[in-house]
Amino acid sequence: MIESNYYLSRIIEALLISTAVAFLMTPVSIRIAHMIGVIDRPKDGRRMHRNPVPRFGGMAIFIGSMTALTIPAGMNQMIKVAMLGGLLMYGLGVLDDVRDLKPAVKFGGQLLIAAIVYILGIRITFLSNFFGAAVTDDHANVILSGGLAFLITAVWIVGITNAVNLMDGLDGLAAGSVAIMCMSLAYIAYIHGTRLGSMPVCIALVAVAGGCLGFLPFNFSPAKTFMGDGGALYLGYMIAVLSVISPLKQATVVGALVPMLTLAVPIFDTVFAMLRRVLNHESIMSADRGHLHHHLMAAGFGQRRSVLIMYGIVGIMGIVAVLISRGLYKDAFALFLIALLYLGIIIVPKRPKKNLRTIITQDTMETKKENFVDYLNYERARRKQLRETGKAEDPTKFIDADPEDRNGQDTDRGNKR
Repeated sequence: MIESNYYLSRIIEALLISTAVAFLMTPVSIRIAHMIGVIDRPKDGRRMHRNPVPRFGGMAIFIGSMTALTIPAGMNQMIKVAMLGGLLMYGLGVLDDVRDLKPAVKFGGQLLIAAIVYILGIRITFLSNFFGAAVTDDHANVILSGGLAFLITAVWIVGITNAVNLMDGLDGLAAGSVAIMCMSLAYIAYIHGTRLGSMPVCIALVAVAGGCLGFLPFNFSPAKTFMGDGGALYLGYMIAVLSVISPLKQATVVGALVPMLTLAVPIFDTVFAMLRRVLNHESIMSADRGHLHHHLMAAGFGQRRSVLIMYGIVGIMGIVAVLISRGLYKDAFALFLIALLYLGIIIVPKRPKKNLRTIITQDTMETKKENFVDYLNYERARRKQLRETGKAEDPTKFIDADPEDRNGQDTDRGNKR
């Protein structure tokens, strides 16, 4: 009981420190962005904003979370390795923000960082034995060889890092979603902390979540600043690495499913994007308008409502992960189906005659055109009905589809922040 209270106070301390420092450092990052010229300008049709916006806010998230990690007790060697890799990944992202690195160079840097943390001890060394493989340990886990362990660890770290980067397409989407993911994993680490010794991981996850929460008031629509690649790559790396080093991976089913379910939305979005680009004969590294948040925007929800919908889906998957960690598989499965239903509603257009390939490869501009045509047809029918009934229409009356767009917000920012 005394140990639990001790760690609970450290968790609260980490949350307050990271949130406060990130909140105070965000205005500083805005001024630095103007000084060094790190400004996101709406130079193409993928951008959501119409006015130049500084994109150096990742500095506030980085400093806030790192400050919280160095002050509270509960640190261990693996957390220190994770912090070292976080410093390197943030530096890579800042370099990309300033110099606009080529995708191959950025990808190579991410692989190098993944290799460094693997050598220093952060690695996936086994998988759950779902299919009855022969080489297992006492917990029925499949033991991985050195080469395969490195490959899976690198794919996980680099994949999740870029998945979070792809989420950074609407004001507040990446920061809020990562905060929800981190808090979900932190709660799982906390409730199993005494048995599995996962309290240091819990503190680290809370520190990262606090950095996002302190930054979010400046990033929510209409955004005053963006986190940039520095913030997005750092957040993706930290949540990927902390989910790997969590002692929860010692439990077979929980260790395999909990991190993947918590990160299900960015993983799904990334895999779906890669499939879409392959079918369109495009590079998998190219940017497009087919992400989940683009579909929501094309449906006319606006930035704030689209982001809140995405928060809800991420939150549902976080609850699913918590339920599985507690052995409530039936309850978790029911919520998982609900989340899949919402993802299907977002992806599948309202005209079901389209085939599967068309659904996957569709451009959200087509959805906007379809919605506009429906709106015009509705207006024609409404005006015809008014003429037939003899009612005059107020000439000053207008329909504003989305009040958010009057505040200088466009309809698509893309992935570069």
